Amino acid sequence: MKKNIWINLGFQAGAFLLALLITTLILIFAGAPPLKAYGSILSGAFGSQKNLIAVLISWSPLLLTTAGVLITFAAGLWNIGIEGQMTLGAIFATWGLRLFQDTNVSPALIIAIGLLFGMAGGALWAALAGALKTFGGVNEIFGGLGLNFVATALTIYLVFGPWKRPGVGSMSGTKPFDEKLWLSTLPGTALSPWGIGLSILAVIVVFILLRGTYFGLKLKAVGKNMRSAFMLGVPTWQYSMFAFLLCGAFAGLAGAIQVEAVYHRLLPNISNGYGFLGLLVAMLINYQAIWVIPIAFFFAALNVGSIQLQIVHKMDSSFAGVLQDLLVLLILLGQGARERLLKKA
Repeated sequence: MKKNIWINLGFQAGAFLLALLITTLILIFAGAPPLKAYGSILSGAFGSQKNLIAVLISWSPLLLTTAGVLITFAAGLWNIGIEGQMTLGAIFATWGLRLFQDTNVSPALIIAIGLLFGMAGGALWAALAGALKTFGGVNEIFGGLGLNFVATALTIYLVFGPWKRPGVGSMSGTKPFDEKLWLSTLPGTALSPWGIGLSILAVIVVFILLRGTYFGLKLKAVGKNMRSAFMLGVPTWQYSMFAFLLCGAFAGLAGAIQVEAVYHRLLPNISNGYGFLGLLVAMLINYQAIWVIPIAFFFAALNVGSIQLQIVHKMDSSFAGVLQDLLVLLILLGQGARERLLKKA
């Protein structure tokens, strides 16, 4: 058993070093000194309090989307539609705030209603992907991708149509909500302790759910072999749908927090790729919820720190995505090689 652990760690360390080597070569070919470039990323992420706060702001939705996809991965489902689910969460949160903003309802309750609306919106959109797969025979990858496009189109329609700012419709989004409807944040920042707390709580819930409950055991049985699980009496399609609903609720909560704490309005690109990034984090950690918090923080730091590459070295900030994608690809390849090695041993 100990030998297997060391082999696993060796393959993961090798994959990380290989990814670092390849990105270093890319930097050299791009004309950027590797050490200075990596130093710029570190400085961009941790060089000041402002930068660290930006990392934490990115960390929160990434925790939620990763926690969500871990549930669907456990059920053997590729919930590619999580981007759309986060977007629908933002739309529903905006709808909830707009419904009650001019009433006598207390601001704290309206904020809570917005979060609940967001969770409901994300769950609804995920349920559509689940229904397409369960009752329509549409693969969840294709159904999810299609729903992502619909969610984006719906956001643009609302921003430029019914919810547009008085006299103007622009990519800057809807009219900002009154400050009393903002989720509480640290003074002068968009960092919400409530957002961070809810995100970490979601990860803890998923960890307990998948590791310490009969529900999690049955969910993983469905993911491993749906036919066998059904023969053993597990209601398979119901568990698959429930996985979609839970994942969508977490994604919707991420979208609601973006509306209430970060931007205070609905934006056309409010999901900002966090759904797809959550998929990468989940694959990188081999679907182990215990690693979500540190690895999601690492990815958030890369995202924020890489902005310095554009400023200092005139490189596109998407370089961070190259490193992230390489890490996931090489570690997945390493896991495959490790399994083959262990089978031969």
